[in-house]
Amino acid sequence: MRSLEEWAHHPQGQAIAAEALIDWSEAPILSTGRVALNPDRPLDGVRVLDLTRVLAGPVATRFLAAFGANVLRIDPPNWDEPGVIPEVTFGKRCAGLDLRDADDRSRFAELLRTADILVHGYRPGALEELGFGKTERWQLNPGLIDVCLDAYGWTGPWARRRGFDSLVQMSTGIADAGMRMEGLEKPCPLPVQALDQATGYLMAAAVARALLIRRVTGAALSAQLSLARTAHLLAPTLSSLRAPMQAPETSGDLAPEIELTDWGAARRSKFPVSISGVVLGSPLPACKLRSSPPSW
Repeated sequence: MRSLEEWAHHPQGQAIAAEALIDWSEAPILSTGRVALNPDRPLDGVRVLDLTRVLAGPVATRFLAAFGANVLRIDPPNWDEPGVIPEVTFGKRCAGLDLRDADDRSRFAELLRTADILVHGYRPGALEELGFGKTERWQLNPGLIDVCLDAYGWTGPWARRRGFDSLVQMSTGIADAGMRMEGLEKPCPLPVQALDQATGYLMAAAVARALLIRRVTGAALSAQLSLARTAHLLAPTLSSLRAPMQAPETSGDLAPEIELTDWGAARRSKFPVSISGVVLGSPLPACKLRSSPPSW
C-alpha cells in the first residue's frame, strides 16, 4: 500500500500521469455514409462483442445494452464470477468459446468479423498470444471499434502487470487515503469498486463517441483506458470526501420493475441516467454464463 504522494513519485505513477484518460487511435476512413438511428433506442442493431470480466468492462457493456445494443459476451470454459454475474449480465446474451480450440477459434473469428464493437479487458498481450492481436483484428474487420482496458496503464514499468480495482486502489494511494479518512488501521478502498464503475462508464462513453464519428465520417476509432488512469482522475477529489463514504440504501434507490433472472425475481438499482425520449432497459434479464449459442 502506498500513499498518494508515494504513488505520484513512483515510476508507474509518473507514467500514468502522462497518459490520456482515453487514449484514442484512428483507422483509415472507410465510408462517409450515414446510418439511420432509432431515436427511441439509439444503439438498436449495434453488435457488441464482449470479452470482459469483473467489473469495469461488464459495466460498460451493460450500459450499452440498455440503449439497445446487441451484446454477446464470450467466456472460456469453466470461468465463473460468483455473486457478480447476476449484476452484470442484464441485457446481454452469454456464450462460451475456447480460443485454443480450432473450431471455436473459427467461430470467434466470424463473430469478430461481423461485430461493430469489441470491448475487451484481457491483460496486455493476451489476445496477441491467442492469435487475435490488433493487426489480426483489423484484418478481420477494418471498421471495428475496439475499446479496451487494463489495470496499470499502457506505458511504464508496470504496463503488463495484472490487477483489479482493489489492488489498484492500494497501489495508487486511494486505499491509504480512505484508511486515514475513516480512522482505521487497515486499507479502506472507495466503496462499490469505484474505479471499475467509473472506468466502465468512461468506456461506454468512448464507444458512443466512436459510433458517432464512424456514422459521420466512416473512420473507426479505438480507445484504451485503465483503472490506474481513472484513479489518477479521482484522486484529487478524495480531499472533499467525508466519512462515511457510502450512504445507506433506501427504497428510492431501487427500480420499480421486477426482473425475472436465471436466479429468480429481483430488483435493481435505478438506471444511472435518463435521456428524454429514449427508452432505457432491455427485455433480456440477467442470465448465467454460457447459456446462449455463440451467434448474433
